[in-house]
Amino acid sequence: MSLFERYLTVWVGLCIAVGVALGHVLPQLFQAIGAIEVAQVNLPVAVLIWLMIIPMLVKIDFAALHEVRRHWRGIGVTLLVNWAVKPFSMALLAWLFIGHWFRPYLPAAQIDSYIAGLILLAAAPCTAMVFVWSNLSDGEPHFTLSQVALNDSIMVFAFAPIVALLLGLSAITVPWDTLLLSVGLYIVVPVIAAQLIRRGVLAHGGSDGLQALLGRLQPLSLIALLTTLVLLFGFQGEQIVRQPLVIGLLAVPILIQVYFNSGLAYLLNRAAGEAHCVAGPSALIGASNFFELAVAAAISLFGFESGAALATVVGVLIEVPVMLSVVRIVNRSKAWYERRPAG
Repeated sequence: MSLFERYLTVWVGLCIAVGVALGHVLPQLFQAIGAIEVAQVNLPVAVLIWLMIIPMLVKIDFAALHEVRRHWRGIGVTLLVNWAVKPFSMALLAWLFIGHWFRPYLPAAQIDSYIAGLILLAAAPCTAMVFVWSNLSDGEPHFTLSQVALNDSIMVFAFAPIVALLLGLSAITVPWDTLLLSVGLYIVVPVIAAQLIRRGVLAHGGSDGLQALLGRLQPLSLIALLTTLVLLFGFQGEQIVRQPLVIGLLAVPILIQVYFNSGLAYLLNRAAGEAHCVAGPSALIGASNFFELAVAAAISLFGFESGAALATVVGVLIEVPVMLSVVRIVNRSKAWYERRPAG
């Protein structure tokens, strides 16, 4: 791990501070950047995400994807956590913390809306950013790609019914244009671009040329991640300054569910005898959220100024710092993980 990667948490903290400060001082600039969107998908952020994940996708040899069948236990664990545990554990945590314990400290009119936003946040697993977390934890890239593709397919059919069930609605309006465009921009386009780059480099420079390219692209990926942070926190700078207590209270159930679900996936993979390079991304995919979809769904269902929209935005605010902490835990516990339980 390079010096830059080793202190990534420090750079993340600085970018968060810079983003919040710039968003508070120059709100009109960030509003103009935020307005560059299609179907509530911000295009500048999409470009930055391409720069983040294309270097990771260039590593993937599609001819070897069939080998992911060896990791069927990891896929099963991740699916269990993503679809049978995470939305329901978040609903329980939201009900306990926001609906009861924190109720006296929150605006009474927004309680139900906050709970709805937290449920929306947990109902869809992360897509693009997972490639970054998997790379930082030395995850098996073919497993990560296959798991993300499978989750995206399930999400098209399962997101609306799960949210409708947990919100108690007879019907829910899913922003299909946002969902499909997000999958296209964050997964399909980068995968195609990465494979074209990989084939071109291998054809002209061989494996040595590919390794040299990956070495040059790695810093670009992390710089794009940090720039994305400045933008995301700049978009929400005014909200953070105006409602720090509400944001702090909403963050509590999100943090608990991230650590609970990542720990559950990690331990289940260990119990199942799965390799660490699969357990790491499994834990990270199991815990992270597709915040772009959650924010869009909250706005379309409850409105831009709603508590639901704010709750999903809190997910954006803490996504990177908390996932970096999970990456750190996964990496530091590798020796323990590989000491198999007796029996």
